[in-house]
Amino acid sequence: MDSLCLMGIDIGAGSLKTMIVGADGAVLGSASADLATRTPLPGWSEQDPQDWWQALCTTVPRALAEAGIEAGRIAAVAFSAGAHTPVLEDEDGRVIRPAILWSDSRSAAEADWLQQRYGDEILEIACNRAAPTWTQPQLLWLARHEPEAFARVRRLYVAKDWLRSRLTGTWETDPTEAVGTLLYDGRRQCWSERMCEMIGLDPRVLPPIVQPTDVVGRVGAEAAAASGLATGTPVVCGSSDTSVECFGAGASAIGQGSVKLATAAAICIVAPEPRPSSTVINYPFCVPGLWYTIGATNSCASAHRWLRDTFFMDATGDGAAAFARMDEAAGQAEPGARGMIFHPYLQGERTPHWDARLRADFLGMSFAHERRHFVRALYEGIALSLRDVLEALRAQGLAMDEARIIGGGARSETWRQIVADVLGISILMPAVTDASFGAALIAGVGIGAFPDEATAAARTVRIVARHEPDTGKRALYDELHGIYRDAARQLVDINHRLTAVAAP
Repeated sequence: MDSLCLMGIDIGAGSLKTMIVGADGAVLGSASADLATRTPLPGWSEQDPQDWWQALCTTVPRALAEAGIEAGRIAAVAFSAGAHTPVLEDEDGRVIRPAILWSDSRSAAEADWLQQRYGDEILEIACNRAAPTWTQPQLLWLARHEPEAFARVRRLYVAKDWLRSRLTGTWETDPTEAVGTLLYDGRRQCWSERMCEMIGLDPRVLPPIVQPTDVVGRVGAEAAAASGLATGTPVVCGSSDTSVECFGAGASAIGQGSVKLATAAAICIVAPEPRPSSTVINYPFCVPGLWYTIGATNSCASAHRWLRDTFFMDATGDGAAAFARMDEAAGQAEPGARGMIFHPYLQGERTPHWDARLRADFLGMSFAHERRHFVRALYEGIALSLRDVLEALRAQGLAMDEARIIGGGARSETWRQIVADVLGISILMPAVTDASFGAALIAGVGIGAFPDEATAAARTVRIVARHEPDTGKRALYDELHGIYRDAARQLVDINHRLTAVAAP
């Protein structure tokens, strides 16, 4: 057991990461490879699935080399990725078009049409509302704008399932990913012919459903030669990144949850059943018998990167050094950023607005503001957007006094403290916060290395930092949140008009 090696592979928005984890939770080796996101038109976000496969074939050997082990030592591998990202194949198994990412907003009109025509019915069946982030509106967009491609679809995969199938040749998904398509009956736990009927989709193109911890196949000889894995390695299904991240951070029981500062920002709370509403999202959890409810803001690390690339990069082009300078500057700026706030709606917004036509802004600028205030305002603005999320979750009867913090933004001590202060809850940081870590633990449960998910988390998750909310800042952030919320409401019409002006 002590020599057990588990592998998790996660498709992120900007990179694919492969991680090798021991039975005690120690990270033995890891490697990542960048992924290109194409934006041929404003609001579009696409990736080529073949890039995921090339990234897997690049990172697996590098992770094995860093761990200093042979491929045959890997006891099992499991996968995760962002939900809602469909990969469509034709009858010959060829990918029909680039994969539309969850962050893509091109299907806003289709989502509005579905919501207006079938909104109550969709919420009742799918436990969620229609929005551009879901697969169903994306497929309706495809039917309307690329009908020849839509007619060729014979198999629908979700991102992590397509990549996994390169190893096993099998076709399946798990309940979390199925709910993420908005084509699944969340209460009856089966594909919904009615949800397919709404967009003219043949339900036969949808995959069989298995559990996240099910062993779905083994690495084939050809895939082993290309990837660096050993032939016959057990392959476990895995699940959506938010599900395995929350689990991998140690939040595996009702009332526990996580705050994520990644490409998007999100709050997840584990619940006993779905809480369908027009503001938050519900998924089955990777821990059997549980759900998790999530609210999210579209732009977090993506907004952070935009600010860096637009205003803070120097001639060296060293992005990591630029981020470090920004973080130091944010720590030096006073709370409240000298009266400036930031709405992070660079690509529309999800919870609680669900409006793809909202746009970002810095409000309250004056000659008194310096570069440090813009970084501080960005950190605080994303935290204020998460407070909107937390209040939407509380409106559904869900609450938590503490949360595990995950994602790349969690590396910033300043940002972690801001999140604690703005949300008014304790923030705990696990030693490892990657989705690939949670996927590796799922692989372990799948092959019986751990008796269940709770035991896996208890044996492997270690907390390395804790931040308590500063009560002295409560009044300031209460006031700032009120201004933030009021300004967002009053700027809706302005944002819609500006979006129309910028439309191609």
